[in-house]
Amino acid sequence: MKIVRPSVKLVHSTPFPETIVEEMGRVCYQSEGKKGGEFTSMLIKRGHESVLEHVSAGFRIVTDRGVTHELVRHRIASFSQESTRYCDYTGERFGGDLSFIEPPGLEGGESSRRGWSSAVSYAEEVYRALRTSGVSPQIARAVLPNSLKAEIGMTANAREWRHFLKLRLSASAHPQMREVAEMIRANLYIWYPAAFDEFRL
Repeated sequence: MKIVRPSVKLVHSTPFPETIVEEMGRVCYQSEGKKGGEFTSMLIKRGHESVLEHVSAGFRIVTDRGVTHELVRHRIASFSQESTRYCDYTGERFGGDLSFIEPPGLEGGESSRRGWSSAVSYAEEVYRALRTSGVSPQIARAVLPNSLKAEIGMTANAREWRHFLKLRLSASAHPQMREVAEMIRANLYIWYPAAFDEFRL
């Protein structure tokens, strides 16, 4: 059994987003004046965020299976998710070990951490036994917990990423989702500062 940390990698993004948004926004206004980031800020202040849909960014996200179930609820996005139907976690490609992400909130005591570790170890043991007995990965996966490490690719336009951050950086968001959202936020700000300035720490 391996314990891994959540991570986020920016895989692709529209180059020169401020230039593209300005160019497309000028179709609406047929105007000159504010340039680049100033133009984006003006659009956001006016609530004219549809122009931000002309640019997008995509991430490869490593998190647990529970968080991926929350991510795919963002319907204005594209997803490519690791398939537990086809991935045989007992195979060489995975080093023969299942990987899990330890949830936050186990700091309450060593017994909490031991309980979680015992549960995922047992799930791994049963998964291996099922695979050894000839059960296919798509059936054996039924015993795998939400803590299973999962990878998902997510692409969204800048407007949807702003919506995502408003929801997922909230204090009421799941702690693991907030952790992923923080990593995404940092990347988005570097990519397109004018569109994500309000989310800057």
